[in-house]
Amino acid sequence: MRNAEVAALLEEFADLLEARDVSYKPNAYRRAAENVRDHPRAIEDMAAEGEEAVAEIDQVGDAIASKVVEYFETGEIEELAELRAELPVDMVALTRVEGVGPKTVGTLYEELGVTTLEELEEAAEAGRIREVKGFGPKTEENVLENVAFARQAGERQRLGDARPIADDVLAYLHEIEGVEAVEVAGSIRRWKDTIGDVDVLAATETGPAVVDAFTDWPLADAVIEAGEQKASVRANDVRVDLRAVVPDEFGAALQYFTGSKAHNLRVRNLAIDRGLKMNEYGIFDVSDVADPDADQRAGERLGGATEAEMYEPLGLPVFAPEIRCDTGEVQAALDGDLPDLLEHEDVRGDLHTHTDWSDGGYTVEEMVAAAAERGYDYHCVTDHAVGPGVFGDAGLTDEEVREQAEAVERVREEAAIPVFHGVEANVDADGDVTTSDDLLAELDVVIASPHAALDQGEATDRLVRAVEHPHVDVLGHPTGRLINRRAGLDVDFERLAEAAAAAGTAIEVNANPARLDANGDAVRAAVDAGAPIAVDTDAHSPSEFEYVRYGVHTARRGWAETADVVNARDAEGLREFLDD
Repeated sequence: MRNAEVAALLEEFADLLEARDVSYKPNAYRRAAENVRDHPRAIEDMAAEGEEAVAEIDQVGDAIASKVVEYFETGEIEELAELRAELPVDMVALTRVEGVGPKTVGTLYEELGVTTLEELEEAAEAGRIREVKGFGPKTEENVLENVAFARQAGERQRLGDARPIADDVLAYLHEIEGVEAVEVAGSIRRWKDTIGDVDVLAATETGPAVVDAFTDWPLADAVIEAGEQKASVRANDVRVDLRAVVPDEFGAALQYFTGSKAHNLRVRNLAIDRGLKMNEYGIFDVSDVADPDADQRAGERLGGATEAEMYEPLGLPVFAPEIRCDTGEVQAALDGDLPDLLEHEDVRGDLHTHTDWSDGGYTVEEMVAAAAERGYDYHCVTDHAVGPGVFGDAGLTDEEVREQAEAVERVREEAAIPVFHGVEANVDADGDVTTSDDLLAELDVVIASPHAALDQGEATDRLVRAVEHPHVDVLGHPTGRLINRRAGLDVDFERLAEAAAAAGTAIEVNANPARLDANGDAVRAAVDAGAPIAVDTDAHSPSEFEYVRYGVHTARRGWAETADVVNARDAEGLREFLDD
C-alpha cells in the first residue's frame, strides 16, 4: 500500500499552497492526506478504478481525487511540480524549526532566497531576518535556538511514519516463495519513538532470490545496494535494510539485531559468566574452547533457530522487545519479577477524543458508533475548551460545553455503549486550568493539557499544579512535544509522577504518533511512583483510533501493566476512578 506516500504528497501540496497564502485549500489537502493515510484500502488500487473510487475516501473531493489518479498514471502531479518550481525550498526541513511554518518559509524565500536549513541559519546569524517586514530579533533568536534541533530531527524518522512502511514490507515478504519467517529488528521492533532506518530479517534458504524480490518491492523508490544476502532500498525517504539468514540462525539474528546494544551486552556478559557465547549465529557452549573468539561458530551450539533458544540456556524468558533497554529487565527476570505488560486488547475505551464541535471531523454520534464498532466498552467525548494555545475558534466556551452536554445526553439514549462527557481544558504558563471550576465540576472527565508557552523550558511546577487541581482527571500530552518538530517542555517526571500518584491524576500517553507523549521513560517514572496511566489516541476521526497501538507499545516501554492503565478498566471501574 502506498497510502503514506500519497498522503505525504498531499501534505506537501498543502504546505506549498499555504506558503503562497492560498486560503482554505491547505486545510482541505491536509484533511484529505490524513484520511488517505489511514484508509484501509490500497490507494493504488482505488486509483486504478478511477477518480470516483478515490473520491469515496472521506474528505477527498473530486479535484484531489483527480490528482491522485494523475500521480499513478503519470508518476507526478503537474500542479505540484509547478508549485515546487515556484518555491524550490526544503519545506520539510525548514518547517521542523519551531515557529517556522509554510507562510514563513514562503516569505523568507521571496525576500532572502532561503531554501535550506543552512541558508536559514546563515540569514539569522547575519541579522537579515529581522529586516524582513513582519519579522524581528525574536524570530532570529527563535531560529538560532531551534535550528540545531531541526537538523538533528532530520536524521531520524518518526515511528509513526516508518512503521506503516515496515508493515508493508513484512506483508510483501511473507508472500515471497522461500521465506519461512520475517520480522523487523532494531529500534522499530523496540517501538522507539524515532528510528534511523527499518531493519528487516528474513529466514530463508534462498537468500539471493529473496533479495531480488525485495528490490522489486513496489514501495521501493530506489535500490541503494544489493548483494546475495543483504540489500537496502529507499521507500518514502526511509531506508529499509533486508538481511537474509538461514532459518536455523533466524532467532539468533533476531535477538542480536533487535538490541538494544546495552541489553545485548548485559545478556552476553551473563553468558560469558556461564561459559557460553552469544552472537548473531546462535548460543554456544565454549567452556572447553581455547579461543572462543577465533571462530564465531566455535563450541557446541545450543540453539539459535528461535529467540527462546537464545535465552533459555541462561534461564531467561524471551523479553518483550520494548523493554530490552538494560534498565533492570535482566535482573527482574532472574528474580522472577518481570512485569506482565499491557496488551492491545486490554484497552477498553478512549478518554481523549474530539468531534466536529471543536477541531474534529466527525459528529458525536459518528465517533461513538465507531468506538462501539471497534469493540470498546465506552467512549469519552473531550473536545477543546477555549483557552491559551487553542487555535482560532476550535475551543468551546463554557456555554458551548454545556450545550454539547445536552447533545451527548441525546446520543447516550441511542448509543450501544456508555458515553462519558468531558473537555480538554488548557494548562496555562503558570499551571492554572483556564476553564471555570464550576463547569469542570459538572463533567464526567477532565483532560488538562498544555497548549501554550511550550518553549518555556523547565515546567515541572507548572504541571504539578495542574495534576493537583481537584477536578483534573488526566494530564494530557504532558510536554506538548511534536516529534521532530518541537521539543516541548522540560519536565522532571519523577517529581511529576509522585504528585500525580498523590492526587490520583492519570498521566496520559498520547498515542498520536506525532506526539507519543508521555514517552516510555516518563511512563516508567509514573509506574514506579504508582501514578495511573491513560493510553489515549487524541482521535479527531474514527480512523485515528488505530493510533492506540503506538500508545500501547509506548506504555509497554515504560513497563506498564494492565492495572496501571485507567482505560483498561471496564466502565464501572472507570467511573470509580473519575469519581475518586
